[in-house]
Amino acid sequence: MPDGFINAPVSAATGVVAAAAVAVSLRGARRELDERTAPLAGLVAAFIFAVQMLNFPVAAGTSGHLLGGALAAILVGPYTGVLCIAVVLLMQGILFADGGLTALGVNITVMGVVTAVVAYALFRALVKILPRGRRAITVASFVAALLSVPAAALAFTFLYWIGGTTDVSIGKVATAMVGVHILIGIGEAVITALTVGAVVAVRPDLVHGARDLRQKLKLRVNGELVDVPDAEPVPVAARSHRKLWITGLVSSLVLAGFVSFYASANPDGLEKVAADKGIDAKAEEHASADSPLADYGIEGLGNTRLSGGLAGVIGVGATVVAGSAVFWSVRRRRGEEDEKSVSPVSTSGV
Repeated sequence: MPDGFINAPVSAATGVVAAAAVAVSLRGARRELDERTAPLAGLVAAFIFAVQMLNFPVAAGTSGHLLGGALAAILVGPYTGVLCIAVVLLMQGILFADGGLTALGVNITVMGVVTAVVAYALFRALVKILPRGRRAITVASFVAALLSVPAAALAFTFLYWIGGTTDVSIGKVATAMVGVHILIGIGEAVITALTVGAVVAVRPDLVHGARDLRQKLKLRVNGELVDVPDAEPVPVAARSHRKLWITGLVSSLVLAGFVSFYASANPDGLEKVAADKGIDAKAEEHASADSPLADYGIEGLGNTRLSGGLAGVIGVGATVVAGSAVFWSVRRRRGEEDEKSVSPVSTSGV
């Protein structure tokens, strides 16, 4: 969402909500991240940035793109997922003039907090009632991602109802927003389910939402099934995630640097509804509109394909660096706290 859709008081209030959510997520992420998943979290942010460049058609003259909250929450945890989306939105707003700076709080709240919370709650509820296994994780991911998108659309509609800058029928806005975002949610669900399913297939131990879903192996002894004793834990160094990380980074670079050229040029769901209903009547120009990377292109580079591709590669690189720095910092803080908690107690004077 650009600047000007929501008035200053509501934008400021939502900014406070977003800041509080980020603060809570920084603390929560300490429990979710370890030496294996901290690098993955930075990669998840970069992958979401890349896939968000791939607008897909959903209806006549309308496109959609990944929001990513569900994907991030399931892969790396809900707290870390909120931070992933916040990093992506910050990179988009500062570097590419995509999403207003005064609207950053609204965007983080709607695209990050709402989607991550709704999706992860639904995901956990579904995996508890579905038969255990990888298929259940994939199905739960699909449904959770699908429903998280119209939930975000309703959250935006609510904020517009209390702080919109134009006088339009909120009922018509709600109907239009939910209708088009249900269609977008299908695309979100497909992308999320395929990605989660692919990671679960090769490294289920790295999927936060699947950590406690491992089934015990059973052997038939004298006609009865008995649990196989748990194997000794494999050292982390022997289970390097380097191959997965490199594969994910290369995929992100290819998506942003090459595949993005073929993305739909139609306005996304919010842009389309805003134009049709008059929500964008007071939209403001982005404060970084003169950025050399504005609108996902390289200023002065005449070749459109090359310009967009290089901008996408720069965006992926900046996001993975910024995200990795944040998550390693969070992980390091947890390590320091763990060391303090096990430090020996002084016995002087006893």
